[in-house]
Order: sequence, then structure tokens, then C-alpha cells
Amino acid sequence: MPVQAKTEDLEMFITIVDCGSFSGAASLLDLNVAKVSRALSRLESRLNCTLLNRTTRRLELTEEGHIYIEYARKALNTLLCAEETINLLKQAPSGHLRIDAASPFVLHQLAPLVNEFKKQYPQITLDITSHDNIIDLLERKTDLAIRIGDLKDSNLHARKLGQSKLKLVASTDYLKNAPPLQQVSDLKNHNLIGFSEPNTLNQWPLKHEQSLHFDLRASSGETIRHLCIADQGIALLSQFMIAEDLAKKRLIEVLPHSVSSPNNRESIYGVYYKNEAVSSRIVAFLDFIQPRLSL
Repeated sequence: MPVQAKTEDLEMFITIVDCGSFSGAASLLDLNVAKVSRALSRLESRLNCTLLNRTTRRLELTEEGHIYIEYARKALNTLLCAEETINLLKQAPSGHLRIDAASPFVLHQLAPLVNEFKKQYPQITLDITSHDNIIDLLERKTDLAIRIGDLKDSNLHARKLGQSKLKLVASTDYLKNAPPLQQVSDLKNHNLIGFSEPNTLNQWPLKHEQSLHFDLRASSGETIRHLCIADQGIALLSQFMIAEDLAKKRLIEVLPHSVSSPNNRESIYGVYYKNEAVSSRIVAFLDFIQPRLSL
């Protein structure tokens, strides 16, 4: 069997394990389920052992499977490192870079920089996705994620890109028709807009802790921003996504000294796995965007 086919079989095997199903792997790789299943069968036939136990509910690695996938990951990573080394010799980062960030960060920070980045690095192709919840980089085949707030995964490299202050904001028309707002305790008389999940985002880092009730919730920070502009209430949003709104008076900052800063939701990081082989592309991207971000 050609080396290329063996490499593809390894990639499919790893994707099956990361996704936990044949159908999930097929969807992620844009292949049919039968092709993914045949790849695993070829590997098991070549090794003369079972790598995955298949049940109606889930897939489980056998003892041999645990051993094999560890070496498979290392083998593919070594090949990627070899390609990366050659690219570094050419002094021209190239190849595919998959990036994930929350939708507000993509829209307000990354999207305006893409055109200039592509001109500077024409050999790098970008695939940008947006998830408002934290994703598994391996499962989603993502090279780099931009994350907002404290980091907990010790398996990740992290570069701090900066701080973006949180601000309480509302529209002018909402404030005209709302009760007085002179101190933090007045928030109980107002319409507050929060996140559907996780609920930790609705624990506002106020200097004087308050029991808050949210009349309206949304899953995306960008949706909350639009609801706020549409006179629906008060929200706590990052400066990086509302700077233009504040400048153009679409939103007004309220109770400006009531939010504790710095706090655990203001730091912004670029994160990627320590054994990632696309490091030159990641470094090129982070080096490019960091001085151009408006946080």
C-alpha cells in the first residue's frame, strides 16, 4: 500500500477516536462513513489486531489501540514538523491555518485584518470559525484559538495578546425611558441582558457585589451587543467589540467605575497545542495581529 494511503488511514483513525464516532469523523473530514470505516479495517488487518471495540453506543480503544494511537499522533506530527522545517528554510510560512474565536472577536478584530495578512503571507490559507463556547482544538482540527478570560488547559501553549476592559453599556434611548441609574444598587430596577450559558458570564465583576436578574439572555456576545443597541437594556461587554459603538454614541457607558479591573474575563490569549507542527504559521499570524488589535 502506498505511503500516502497509510498516512490517510492514520489521519482517519485519529479523527475517529477524537470524534468518538465514524459518522462524526466522516462529517469532519467530508468523507462518507464507509471510507472512514474501511481505513480502520485496513489498519487492523495490517496490524492483525483490533484497535477499537465497537458497541451500539460508543467506541472504545483496546489496549493495542491506546498504544497505536500514541505512536500514530507522533508519526503524523513528525511528518508535519518535517514539512514545516522545509518551509522555514524557505523563510516563507505556508500552508493551511485553522483559527477559532468567539464571533464578536472574529467580526470586530480578525475580519478587518484578513486582507492585509493575506497580502503579507500569500502562501498561508486561512480557515476561520467562530464558537462562543470553548472548543476542543483536536476534535475540531483547529490549529489556533483566541480565548478570552483565564486559561485552565495546561496542555496548551498560550500567548497573551492583551487586555480588553469590560464595560456596562446601554443605548441612549433605553436610558431616557428607564429609571434613574446613579449607583450599582440601581441595577435591580433595570432590564439586564446576559448570556444563555455559561452562567459564570452573568456573574458581573462589580466592585460592590449585587444579586442580578436578567430579563433577556442570548448565546452570543454579538447578539447581546445588537440587543443593547436595540434599546433592550444594560449589558456587560468587552471594549474590543463596542469601541466604535461608544465613539458613535450608539451605546453609552454607565456606572463607569463600578466594574473591577483587571478581572479574570479581560485577558485575551492565542492558544495552541504544545506539539503543534504548524508553529511558523501560528507565530506569523500572532505576530501580525497582536500590534494591530484594538482592545
